[in-house]
Amino acid sequence: MSATSVLARKWRPRNFAQLAGQEHVVQALTNALTQNRLHHAYLFTGTRGVGKTTIARIFAKSLNCETGITATPCGVCSACTEIDSGRFIDLMELDAASNTQVDNMRELLESALYAPTSGRFKVYIIDEVHMLSKSAFNAMLKTLEEPPAHVKFILATTDPQKIPVTVLSRCLQFNLKQLPPALILTHLQYVLGQENIPFEIGALNLVARAAQGSMRDALSLLDQAIAYSSGKVDEALVRTMLGAIDQGYLFDLLQTLRAGDGAGLLRIADDMTMRSLAFEAALQDLATLLHRIALAQTIPQAIAEDEPERERLLALAQQFTPEEIQLNYQIVIHGRNEIDLAPDEYAGFTMTLLRMLAFAPQAAGSAAETRVAVAKATPSPVYAAPRTEPSPAKPAAPTSAAMPAAPMQQANGTLDWNTLLTQLNLQGMARELAKHSVLASFSDGQLVLNLALQHKHLQSNKMAHDKLQAALGEYFAQPVRLSVELSASNAVATPAAVEQQVKQTRQQQAVEAIKQDAFVREAQAVLGAQIVENAIKPIQQ
Repeated sequence: MSATSVLARKWRPRNFAQLAGQEHVVQALTNALTQNRLHHAYLFTGTRGVGKTTIARIFAKSLNCETGITATPCGVCSACTEIDSGRFIDLMELDAASNTQVDNMRELLESALYAPTSGRFKVYIIDEVHMLSKSAFNAMLKTLEEPPAHVKFILATTDPQKIPVTVLSRCLQFNLKQLPPALILTHLQYVLGQENIPFEIGALNLVARAAQGSMRDALSLLDQAIAYSSGKVDEALVRTMLGAIDQGYLFDLLQTLRAGDGAGLLRIADDMTMRSLAFEAALQDLATLLHRIALAQTIPQAIAEDEPERERLLALAQQFTPEEIQLNYQIVIHGRNEIDLAPDEYAGFTMTLLRMLAFAPQAAGSAAETRVAVAKATPSPVYAAPRTEPSPAKPAAPTSAAMPAAPMQQANGTLDWNTLLTQLNLQGMARELAKHSVLASFSDGQLVLNLALQHKHLQSNKMAHDKLQAALGEYFAQPVRLSVELSASNAVATPAAVEQQVKQTRQQQAVEAIKQDAFVREAQAVLGAQIVENAIKPIQQ
């Protein structure tokens, strides 16, 4: 392919009007040229292919156009044509990546002292300036701050963090943004229209997304697509060329997830394996799809009317709740980050799908029902805090103001501290303080706990005291004053003691069940087997 037929070079903008995007930079430079308020050094930053060098060349033409300093260079004078062809003697482009040494910089600075040969200004464009050595940066500092009146420096870099602050402070800095896919798509349509090449809009959408904000990458991919498709940019062929995931797979995955069909999810994953699709790219596209569904739920007008998948997006937006979409998005993002840690990509991908299924509402509901059934089948604790019969009270009509007081009335003399502890969201030392205490009294917002003597060190832990008091206040929906007193007896039936007693009882029951098992007794009688009681563990419910 000849250089003139390469789209990225053939369709390189020749003036500010042809530049796609970067309006904030164009506006600033246009105003500076129009008002003749020119700086001696400019720094353009941004990722590859967003227009740093292109803007620098257009700016050089604006400075040296024979019509005068202008934001709209004529493009036909000798200065403009020579800059476009790379032959302008007063425009020097230096690749700092291959000229990092101080000698190269000194040679450049010495040439800056001489007046321009044919142009109005000598313009030095230093690309990838962050690659210069520390000595080279030091050599250019003074000239960069106070260059001759006929010299303009234009620096470009993809990594401004590596440039010394002493250099940054001497430049006007412009940050070029990544181009949005919609803007890239529009430009690609224009280019193909001018080239008279037929195309499918879906193919250009794939190219625009694959370019990741770089117009140069988009035009290079378009060149490749034209060659791959034999002169026609076809969506199916471009998808194959890019290794892109068919969006149909992703919609089917979400529909199958909605149905709670785990086997169906694995069938789709197996089908993707047969087609050699990249699972990391699939997770990236799935996250993009979930983002679009979230947009459809929150801002339906954000989905364009001509969007080919608009109907399916809106349908999924109705089937999933916003909370489900947010949760699945987080799972997919984490799955993509962890896919390198998985045994292989297939395992990482399917594990992400199974995780989404496990946290789906149906699965959560089933787990909750299971926990309720287990709780009903579990025998009551051996110990319960003593209860006193509540005095009869006259029924009163419930009001919103009286609602928070209901737990207080129940708690006064009838509260089971063991049960209450399971409902408080306590961690760390606060939980230890509560587990080793029992309820002594509770009235008029004053709650007194008796702390087991062997755990008296917890009484002086103010942080644990404050956290427990805050949790109680939140539970009872009103302020609670907490007092912790040491119990005179070490045999306090605290929740921790009850828990230990229950464990011992279950352990004894498990040992007895093993001893009474017919098979075990037969093994003892026939084979002389012995029971190792320490190895017996009760089944966790």
